[in-house]
Amino acid sequence: MDGSSVELSPRKNSKLVIYLLGAVLPVGALLLWQVFGQLGYISTMLFPTPATIFGAFIQLTTSGLLMEHFQISVTRMVIGFLIGGGLGLLFGIVVGLSKPVEKALDPTVQMIRMIPHLAVAPLFILWLGIGEESKVLLIAKGAFFPLYINTYLGIRSVDNKLFEVARTLGFNRWKLVRLLVIPSAVPNLLLGLRLSLGVSWVGLVVAELMAATSGIGYLMSDARQFNNTPVVFVGIAIFAVVGVFTDTVVRLLEKWLLRWKDSYQG
Repeated sequence: MDGSSVELSPRKNSKLVIYLLGAVLPVGALLLWQVFGQLGYISTMLFPTPATIFGAFIQLTTSGLLMEHFQISVTRMVIGFLIGGGLGLLFGIVVGLSKPVEKALDPTVQMIRMIPHLAVAPLFILWLGIGEESKVLLIAKGAFFPLYINTYLGIRSVDNKLFEVARTLGFNRWKLVRLLVIPSAVPNLLLGLRLSLGVSWVGLVVAELMAATSGIGYLMSDARQFNNTPVVFVGIAIFAVVGVFTDTVVRLLEKWLLRWKDSYQG
């Protein structure tokens, strides 16, 4: 067998190098953290070593507690995201297509957007209690605005000549949205989707840390009260990993949908 046939192609080799470079910083940080913790240079009460955190993760997993709370958190996030993101997409399309609607709705929407999660969370709890409704509403609030803004910007960035052509061809409003507006706004929509998913996780954390009896945020809050710092770090790691996973899925979807676009790759 020719030795050159088993060698990695230049393209695959460059991708492998990129992945390895991306792993250098987190792996190096974890190794230093572990070493400094074992040598006593950092407080293991405040910063338990990665090995201790991994042990807590295994314990929570084998007991079934982690999966139980994780499923509850994911369910809340998905429901809140679908409600908020769906409304954001709908409002973004309506406001983007109509100047009068923009004048009527956009100032109010922008004002509400500037209100932080922590400011409205107590109000939602006062209105709806500590049940699922207040948590889902807080997540939906965060998911709404990124999709709303990016959908609106995506529509307004479409070349006006395309709208003139569509009117000449006799497109009705639904056909205009389906065949022109949505395809043209896809890059902005995908960006809004990525941002909306990220903000949904933030809303979930805020909701579960403030008032919850279940979920990963509650698990972290309960562990904090008993100084069980490894469990707090387990929760942080879960939010980070799931957040990166959802963002990666959207990026792959973006790469597939926009494969026709010859953009700069760095």
